[in-house]
Amino acid sequence: MSTPLTTDNVSHDKGSIKEIMDLIGQRAKQAARALAIAPTAQKNEALQAMADHIEAEGELILKANEKDIIAAKALGKDSAFIDRLMLNTERLQGIAQGLRAIAQLDDPVGKVSAQWSRPNGLEISRVQTPLGVIGIIYESRPNVTADAGGLSLKAGNASILRGGSDSFHSSHAIHHALVAGLNKAGLPDTAIQLVPTIDRAAVGYMLKGLNGTVDVIVPRGGKSLVGRVQDEARVPVFSHLEGICHIYVDRSASLEMAIDIVVNAKLRRTGICGAAETLLLDKALPQDAQAAIINALIDNDCAVRGTAELSLLNEKVEPANADDWDTEYLSNIISAKQVDGVQGAIDHIAAHSSNHTEAIIAQDDEPVEAFFNQVDSAIVMHNASTQFADGGEFGMGAEIGIATGKMHARGPVGASQLTSFKYVVRGQGQTRPS
Repeated sequence: MSTPLTTDNVSHDKGSIKEIMDLIGQRAKQAARALAIAPTAQKNEALQAMADHIEAEGELILKANEKDIIAAKALGKDSAFIDRLMLNTERLQGIAQGLRAIAQLDDPVGKVSAQWSRPNGLEISRVQTPLGVIGIIYESRPNVTADAGGLSLKAGNASILRGGSDSFHSSHAIHHALVAGLNKAGLPDTAIQLVPTIDRAAVGYMLKGLNGTVDVIVPRGGKSLVGRVQDEARVPVFSHLEGICHIYVDRSASLEMAIDIVVNAKLRRTGICGAAETLLLDKALPQDAQAAIINALIDNDCAVRGTAELSLLNEKVEPANADDWDTEYLSNIISAKQVDGVQGAIDHIAAHSSNHTEAIIAQDDEPVEAFFNQVDSAIVMHNASTQFADGGEFGMGAEIGIATGKMHARGPVGASQLTSFKYVVRGQGQTRPS
């Protein structure tokens, strides 16, 4: 068992932090070699044990979370931020269930995604392989500690987790349970490591690759975090930008369905990246139907920032400005405007989307097909809440984040997306002619 790196034995001297981070990278690289060949049953045993320890250590985890909540409130963090940070018995149970769901997933490692034969008799297969060492940098959500560690493990990867300073105590308490699960299954306890300092210098060292030991970086957080990662990273990055998600209500929509979906997409949990931030209403939708949707939001304590024509539908609609169309509120605020049919919605989304998740509510097939074909986001939905933009809801067990780029992984990043591949070529003595 390796000597644990904790806040008690880590100096905040910059030179010492570099030494610690380099050691973390070396340990992760060694652990990754063992994980790459670990049997599925052993990885699943670890995941099940992690879930058991999350439940068994629940009281300690909640006490640690209480420290983070008190500190966040003292700093004046808003209610949406506190909601993202907060753990309770129900959410801890969700974390445990997520780990068990990951254990139930098919193991992506060694899966043959394609195979074919050549005329010369060579047999070629494309086989999924672990990425190696994944660095995950995230902010206030302590559950990411378990999701990221568990998914990386399932895909045969070692992980280096750097949680936000706001969730420092919560993340460390959860990490303790994960390490206990690794030990029970006989896997290296360095397979999931948590950076033991809140010093931002540690992030810089991760982004430089820790002397070549980090294979990919996954950022999960706000615009400033992702911007820093993209600017400074010297290793590949799974992009996860802000969730400026749109929901378009077509003239053919069922009004009852539209109200239910819009309210849920915006207000079920306002602080998640899949929450709708902009409502687009077809100009041809009857005025009373538009008013009913706006009224439903306002009646549920959601502020609506809209264009002039929408203020005529409800005097509580606040004037929208240019910045509203590019804002991820993560609170009970939504921007709203009328558009000229589905093409108007597509044009607005093209100009303002962060390429995360967009939804159309419609009964006619034609606008739906146009929406699906022309909207270039990681997730597009029909007659469903954008709050389903989640790896767990997609049947992936959990997710590290929603990748909004176009390289390697896109959409929910689950275990399968945390693999690469290699080509396996089998012959019977073939040589290539001169």
